[in-house]
Amino acid sequence: MVKESYPVIDLFAGPGGLGEGFATIRSRKNAPVFVPVASFERDQYAHQTLRLRHFFRTFDSNPPNKYYEYLEGKISITELAEIYPKKWKEAESSACRISLGIETHEHVKKIINEKLNGRKKWVLVGGPPCQAYSLVGRARRAHDAGFEQDEKHFLYKEYLKIIVDHQPPVFVMENVKGLLSAKVNGEPVLQKILRDLSKPKLAVEKKENGLSYRLYSLSKKGVYRESTDPSAFIVKAEEYGVPQARHRMFILGIRSDLKIEPEILNKEKAPTVEDIIGSLPKIRSGVSGGPDTQERWEKLIRKTITGQWFKKSAAADRGFSQVVQNLFNDNMVFPTSRISDSYQKPGKMRNWFFDERLPVLTGHESRSHMESDIERYLFASIFALAKGTSPKLADFPRTILPHHKNVEEGRTGKMFSDRFRVQLYNRFSTTVTSHISKDGHYFIHYDPVQCRSLTVREAARLQTFPDNYQFEGPRTAQYHQVGNAVPPFLAAKIAEVVEKIMAEMDDD
Repeated sequence: MVKESYPVIDLFAGPGGLGEGFATIRSRKNAPVFVPVASFERDQYAHQTLRLRHFFRTFDSNPPNKYYEYLEGKISITELAEIYPKKWKEAESSACRISLGIETHEHVKKIINEKLNGRKKWVLVGGPPCQAYSLVGRARRAHDAGFEQDEKHFLYKEYLKIIVDHQPPVFVMENVKGLLSAKVNGEPVLQKILRDLSKPKLAVEKKENGLSYRLYSLSKKGVYRESTDPSAFIVKAEEYGVPQARHRMFILGIRSDLKIEPEILNKEKAPTVEDIIGSLPKIRSGVSGGPDTQERWEKLIRKTITGQWFKKSAAADRGFSQVVQNLFNDNMVFPTSRISDSYQKPGKMRNWFFDERLPVLTGHESRSHMESDIERYLFASIFALAKGTSPKLADFPRTILPHHKNVEEGRTGKMFSDRFRVQLYNRFSTTVTSHISKDGHYFIHYDPVQCRSLTVREAARLQTFPDNYQFEGPRTAQYHQVGNAVPPFLAAKIAEVVEKIMAEMDDD
């Protein structure tokens, strides 16, 4: 039984996906089991999102009507803070905009000590920025002489220093699966990180003091040893109820003086993309390069489906033709807006996403696309419905291919052959990445009638953020936050494993 909540310290928190998952765990008396008492994030907009969510939780996840008025746009964030000054100050105190590093180390150490206030049973979570480890990032910087000296290779040492300073009984470190093959100066990065996490004092100060940790996977039983396959640390989110193929490294550390063996995550079938976003209102894409009007958009769609290349595609494939006939007929109704705040119960995971007090749906606004991209999205989404798979560049009519120098290489399968990727309605999605902030080519909606990329809210749903989770900043920044986050639903499952560890610990 939980006598009182366990503090959580969240490093490199982003918009707060890990902390959100931990905060959702409740005791039998419906009290929070974990409370994120300090979350550290340096990005301006991610921090704003984090601060607002900490404010939300100061009301024990039952915020006042004024919070919902803010989401409706009836009051500003400044007015919200002025109405609840004590709650806002509390949120500002726990959601810290600080860049972790040598310059801020002592300040961060002081904050953590104050927040823990002598508590011995607490959890450290988070993971260093992962761009430098990612497979895509490494490919893009293959000829960059400074790549191996990138600071992001070594930010995990700040995590180590905090472990040495505060000696948490349990920690959870998250990062990208690119760690498996990343190297610095010829040495595998992951092996070094695992060795350092096992003996953090030795790694940081080059001396022993008895502080050590046993490392565990969350997907496979058994303590990590030198002979263990490091791929055991990969957690495939779609195997645990997340509607997304997101594969990340999670390392669970338990201080060696605690004789506790953790459980692993319980598997759960993932819902489909349609299960999760199918209930959201239909909206059309915007059209760039001119007036963005309903008339222009409908005219473009009708012009496309009556065009020569389109008719040729339909004639060549019976399935493609059937989809067109089913969707684009005399009875069809085009979406009439690029934005909808109409809110209704989701199809699946209702208890997780739905907030009956939420008056509006936020973040459900489409982006604008060039006319040529709208044509490609239309073809791709129809192809996906007809074939049950997203098209490769070789499947596209040459008439609508982009005029890029690497397109031909893509058509032959040498590189980026899936430049345009439809999220199939009857499967879980592909990985929602921060690249969604750049363009929508990898995140095309499965519905040809809407003919667009995913909205922020749709991406957030696939990342399992509750519908009342508000992302702050410009839309590009919101996409970036969603793509970089840990799915809260997965984080909640991890928290359940950690809760059992904490329950086995002696109070002293």
